[in-house]
Amino acid sequence: MRIGTLETGRIFLAPLSGVADSSFRRICRRFGADAVYSEMISSAGLVKSNWRSKALLEFHEDERPIGLQLFGRDPVLMGEATVLAAEGAPDFIDINFSCPAGKIVSRGAGAALLREPDVIGHIARTVVRATAKPVTAKIRIGWDRAQINAVQIARLLEDAGVQAVSVHGRTWEQGFRETSSWDVVGEVKRAVQVPVILSGDVRTADDARRAFEQTGCDAIMVGRGSFGRPWVFAEIRETLAGRPYAAPSFPELVKILFEHLDLGIAQFGERIAVRRFRKHLLWYTKGMRGVVRLRSEMGTVVAREDVASMLARLEEDGAQVEDIHG
Repeated sequence: MRIGTLETGRIFLAPLSGVADSSFRRICRRFGADAVYSEMISSAGLVKSNWRSKALLEFHEDERPIGLQLFGRDPVLMGEATVLAAEGAPDFIDINFSCPAGKIVSRGAGAALLREPDVIGHIARTVVRATAKPVTAKIRIGWDRAQINAVQIARLLEDAGVQAVSVHGRTWEQGFRETSSWDVVGEVKRAVQVPVILSGDVRTADDARRAFEQTGCDAIMVGRGSFGRPWVFAEIRETLAGRPYAAPSFPELVKILFEHLDLGIAQFGERIAVRRFRKHLLWYTKGMRGVVRLRSEMGTVVAREDVASMLARLEEDGAQVEDIHG
């Protein structure tokens, strides 16, 4: 698939605030994610040199191709933030018009802008003019069931110069509840010439196959399906190619888990990295034999050796990846 001048594959890691930091993105790339995104970056924070916003711009070369995702409702700030983000030489800039979080929507940003197509168009045109990098955008199918306007928004974005559109198949009102409406994603695909990336309810290789077949989308985006399963990208790739794929054994999972954790330790230091990793530890081991008695402890680990000790106890209990991932 081509986004402007950028060649990519068709299996993307979704932008995931609070989850997809550099260490997670690097693991997913190693398992075959064709492109990744930064966590969502506030345009206002970036322009004001907020250290948290600036830190989210950082990435490693082995994460490429990577898009830096910006959010905000002020076109001027979005343009200025685009210039700052582009200085870090990402492969593309992504605009977030899809986040359903209350703290974002209450500012009139993210999915709230789906009620204001004119503002979306103004933002998109400003961002496109501010950079020579390809610009993409992520939307939802609408604000609520009474306002399904994804086709209108996608056409507007295409006219503004956006070179690919990701469509999450739920409204803001639905959040992450109910089944994703892939039929609307298919309508968007038929309505525009730019690539369309499907988001929502792609958790397995079979989901990916059905998404391509049912919608004709150019690429799919995996979000929650990658939690504790970064190998899902390899599974999807191999399955689509007609080849079998075996989930990792428990010892192989332990190796993957520590590779992920150690990347975080190199970035943040052990204390911060282990604390940030707690949720990943829960996801990697969810459903495994013997994990129930350890789950409360997993939420309190403070050192790498604590993680090693818990995994050793799981292995003694005969935990298998197949308990949940098979």
